[in-house]
Amino acid sequence: MLIPFVALAGCGGQDARYLLDSPMPQRQSRVPLSTIEVREVTLPAYASATEIMVQDPDGALRPVPRSAWADDPVRALTLALARNLDAASSATAMGEPWPLEQPADVRIDVRIEHIVAQSDGQFRLAGQYSVASPDFVVRESINRFDILQPLADTTPASVAAASGAAVLALADLIVARLRR
Repeated sequence: MLIPFVALAGCGGQDARYLLDSPMPQRQSRVPLSTIEVREVTLPAYASATEIMVQDPDGALRPVPRSAWADDPVRALTLALARNLDAASSATAMGEPWPLEQPADVRIDVRIEHIVAQSDGQFRLAGQYSVASPDFVVRESINRFDILQPLADTTPASVAAASGAAVLALADLIVARLRR
C-alpha cells in the first residue's frame, strides 16, 4: 500500500514559485467612505492557471519553463488589490467574503480581459472595474482600464514584478475614482 505514495512523492514539481507582490503605494488619499469590499477578481482562462505565461512574437502564449505562481492567481490578485486599496486610501479594504456584520460602503468588482507579458517589452493589464455603493456613499460607475508597465525581460521574476506594479497602478486608478 505504500508503493503508490512513494511513487507520488517522486512526482512533486521542482518549479520555482513566484509571488505576485506589488509595491506599496507612495501616498495615501482621503476617500469619502470607510470600507471597501474587493470581489473576487475575474481572470481569463490562460491567466487562471499557476503557469506564468509570456507572449511570443507570433502572439502565442507560452508558459515560462520551470516556473509557477506561488498562489492561485485569482486569490493572489484579489488580495494584492485589496492590500493596495487599503494602503492607498483612508478606507479599510478587504477581499470577499466580507467578514463584518455591516456591509462595506463600496464593492469593487474587477474583470480582467488581458493580463499578459507582451513580446514588445510591456506588461499589459486591461479590463473593467465597477464601483457599487448600496447606500450611495459614492457614485456608482463602470470604468475601463488599460495599464502598461515596462517589462525588463520575460524571466518569471520580471513578469512577477511587472504584474505587481500593474496591480498597484490599478489600485491608484480606483482610488482616484473613489475620490470624485
